[in-house]
Amino acid sequence: MLNRKEILETIDMVEKEHFDVRTITMGISLLPCIRDDAKKTAQLCYDRICKKAENIVKVASDLGAEYGIPIINKRVSITPASLLTSSFCGKEIILAKALDDAAKTVGIDFLGGYSALVHKGMTSFEKSFIESIPEALAITERMCSSVNVGSSKAGINMDAVNLMGKIVKQTAERTKDRDGFGCAKLVVFCNAVEDNPFMAGAFHGVGEGETVINVGVSGPGVVSHALKSMKGASIDEIAETIKKTAFKITRAGQLIAKEASKRLNAEFGIVDLSLAPTPVMGDSVAHILEEIGLDQVGAHGTTAALAMLNDAVKKGGVMASSNVGGLSGAFIPVSEDIGMINAAKSGAITLNKLEAMTCVCSVGIDMVAIPGDTPATTISGIIADEAAIGMINNKTTAVRVIPVPNKKEGDFVEFGGLLGSAPIMAVSPYGCADMINRGGRMPAPIHSNKN
Repeated sequence: MLNRKEILETIDMVEKEHFDVRTITMGISLLPCIRDDAKKTAQLCYDRICKKAENIVKVASDLGAEYGIPIINKRVSITPASLLTSSFCGKEIILAKALDDAAKTVGIDFLGGYSALVHKGMTSFEKSFIESIPEALAITERMCSSVNVGSSKAGINMDAVNLMGKIVKQTAERTKDRDGFGCAKLVVFCNAVEDNPFMAGAFHGVGEGETVINVGVSGPGVVSHALKSMKGASIDEIAETIKKTAFKITRAGQLIAKEASKRLNAEFGIVDLSLAPTPVMGDSVAHILEEIGLDQVGAHGTTAALAMLNDAVKKGGVMASSNVGGLSGAFIPVSEDIGMINAAKSGAITLNKLEAMTCVCSVGIDMVAIPGDTPATTISGIIADEAAIGMINNKTTAVRVIPVPNKKEGDFVEFGGLLGSAPIMAVSPYGCADMINRGGRMPAPIHSNKN
């Protein structure tokens, strides 16, 4: 049984090791709001979000004070919005504005779910919706967007991959006054999950309940601190320590999640134990890998160390809760991790090494700034590579890159807050336009035929 005593054991984690509940995310089904008219649908969505999530900020604040654990972000995820706009193509922006207004009204940090799932095919209304994304992200502040272009079961929709390269470029151009910041709110998935509490990729899947609470717990500083006293320990001893630490963190997260669900009159969904870093010193996944024995993240051995870390985190989480889900593991967003930022500055880590690391971590190429003149087809190639890794390995992968307008390799970009800063990383000078422009659908791998 979970109790307050277990939470009190985490006091040192909070005070000295940057432990926090990174997010409480309320998933809300907006399917009852669908109407033929854009304004009616938008108004009903606004009203439903404001009603269901009106107390999320207060509850998070109260729980943080009661248990002494900071709750950093309060968020909402919604039904993939392309399902809501099918009857009013070309007017999707009306809904986007209403969603952003609802986020401001209830006081949450972000709202996710301006999303489309086109992993096997793309209807005309979904294409129209995707084409609205650059404008939607340019005119809103708190709304995030995602598109799922592939799955292990369906293969990869290369027409969608081609389109998303253009959408990323257009989004950067529409927000060039903010260094392409709109792209920081846009992620392209393969094998997207329905219960992800983290942005920018959260959406409320159609297989979920009416209102669900998903909690994301993060503690890279806690894990890093636990390893500092283990100089000379074997790798299996390191793995065991990470597993035990992840267990403690997950238990704390489950207590917060269950209590939040009760107070918000919602189902308890999952605890996502993802080591999600911040730019703050002492809160870095890269530093965990360096504690394991790397001179700097990106060195040979990095992928192996990350694989062990990711596996141990998952094992510890599963021991602690029957409701572990989302994307549990280790995130490697470049601009949001001080260790990754330093490695990118020194050249220790490159896009090629990041791609290798994504084979064994949670998600993929994340918060990477690239030259503003990178061709759309090259961005599509990066997306295709990550989607292929996810498809073949039965895991979620994603791409969140920012082609920063008017900046080139070696320049620096500041996004601020949790989104941090990053050097502009080099992309291959060799193109893939002929491949991307072929379109079609890349067939699913043979192991997908399991029925």
